[in-house]
Amino acid sequence: MSFWDWFRPGLKLKRWVFLGGLGLFILAYGLSNILIMRNNFNIYLFYNVLIIILGIILIYISLKLLIKNMLILVGCNTSNGLKKNFQEKLYEQRLLIRGPRIVAIGGGTGLSTMLRGLKEYTSNITAIVTVADDGGGSGILRESLGMLPPGDIRNCLVALANTEPLMEELMQYRFKDGDLKGQSFGNLFIAAMNGISSNFLEAIKKMSDVLAVQGKVYPVTLENVTLCAKLDDGTIIKGESKIPYEVLERSSKIDKVFLEPINPKPLEEALVAIENADCIVIGPGSLYTSVLPNLVIKEIAERIKKSKAIKIYVSNIMTQPGETDDYTLSEHVKAIEKHCGKGLIEFVIANNGKVPEIYYEKYKKDGQYMVVNDIKNLPENIKVIEEDLVDINKYGYLRHNTKKLAETIMKIILKQVFPKDKKRIVDYFYLSERIRMRKQEV
Repeated sequence: MSFWDWFRPGLKLKRWVFLGGLGLFILAYGLSNILIMRNNFNIYLFYNVLIIILGIILIYISLKLLIKNMLILVGCNTSNGLKKNFQEKLYEQRLLIRGPRIVAIGGGTGLSTMLRGLKEYTSNITAIVTVADDGGGSGILRESLGMLPPGDIRNCLVALANTEPLMEELMQYRFKDGDLKGQSFGNLFIAAMNGISSNFLEAIKKMSDVLAVQGKVYPVTLENVTLCAKLDDGTIIKGESKIPYEVLERSSKIDKVFLEPINPKPLEEALVAIENADCIVIGPGSLYTSVLPNLVIKEIAERIKKSKAIKIYVSNIMTQPGETDDYTLSEHVKAIEKHCGKGLIEFVIANNGKVPEIYYEKYKKDGQYMVVNDIKNLPENIKVIEEDLVDINKYGYLRHNTKKLAETIMKIILKQVFPKDKKRIVDYFYLSERIRMRKQEV
């Protein structure tokens, strides 16, 4: 929209611009009269002061109504009053803009759940997402269109989006009948966007604009990778969706996972985000099929180790059949260090809450059990923070409590990041204020 487009008929802007111009003229007239009078003050002094006050009032009224009508034009609700709507939005955006730079690495439901909480504290979020998925709707699109799997990308985009609930519901809608049965509308949307874009990354950026995403979402690589697993019995399994089933079928645990082609080139934007981060969060998500597919890329792991950011691993609440059967907290950490070496984890956030028995029984029937926090078996340089993170959603599924998890991460940042940099003392107070505000809202 050009500058002159704002003055088209019917926008109700020209009148307020004119009123502001009139107020400015009156203000200038009164000030000039006083300057001409210099030391010859007389009865006209009072008259000119009134003229100046009138000019200021007209300018104030014009600016207020001009901004109000502009907000209406761009879709902001002003029914509760301009002051409340505009000033509160402006202050909230200021808090978010000055929020910490967070990089979240993983995939699956766990990552998107966490992102929903983090976006309440900062708009400086970068999600680095695995592209090794080859099952479900994503796998079908990957095979038929030769594109990267969009499922985990879609979930993260929706989690960080500032859209109406109807749009979110639409993006997550899955067709129930016909050839598209089981396919997500959001996946098809990304596939269509990919078709009119030069590459997958550009498609994601366009999708981010459509959904007004607060932050950035990047695939860890643009290469077509396949996740492979070597089991304890020596078997090699190729394909992310096949790994859990083969592990259970062969009764042999995962020894290590790797990608084909070996060590694909990571996305440069992802590396830059890691380098500039205040905090790097690994997980939550399936250890071998969502978290490690990102970390086994050598440059990603090395850049995390070199980063000055604090490194946090968010442990899963439950074990996962075919991946982490009988794994304790320390075994999750050891698996990451086995693949990537030490130096990726400084803090571990672990759940110490209890799952309601009625729900726990259902999970146990599927072979899932709560992860045991064997803190004594962890390296001494890793600090463990335990919180009750259990949350049961409206569908009866166990998830991390997104608000509690985000608050825990922000408190670590508040203690470990900002106090070390005196130049960011203002950011420290902004984040403190944001944490206080969120507690009041809850």
